Amino acid sequence: MTSGDGRGERGRPLYMISVAAELSGMHPQTLRIYERKELIKPKRSAGNTRMYSDEDIEQLRLIQDLTAEGINLAGVIRILELQHEVLCHERDVERLHRNAEDLQRRLQAESERIRREHKAEIVMVRTGGLVRRQR
Repeated sequence: MTSGDGRGERGRPLYMISVAAELSGMHPQTLRIYERKELIKPKRSAGNTRMYSDEDIEQLRLIQDLTAEGINLAGVIRILELQHEVLCHERDVERLHRNAEDLQRRLQAESERIRREHKAEIVMVRTGGLVRRQR
């Protein structure tokens, strides 16, 4: 349950726990508690040192804001889960939208191809009716 999963530059682990605690305005022990509760999941260095990314710091600040509003950690966990679900659904909608646009372009191209292919087969006659041209 973390946004610091290595996506892009913001997900790159940069800060040791003391710096992350200072940047987020929390005590290092609080960060360890949040890690145990899986509210945050810092990366580990080769020496097993916790390393926090900018995304992790943003997540910590969000947790701090939510708890300051009186939401307990169980509520924070649920909010973060729901945010993750919303993000996944937004990505699905974007993907489906791109697919729909692609299908629309293909349909228009196919319609135009069929229209061009069959245009010569239908001719207008003086009486106003349509007849099929004999080949």
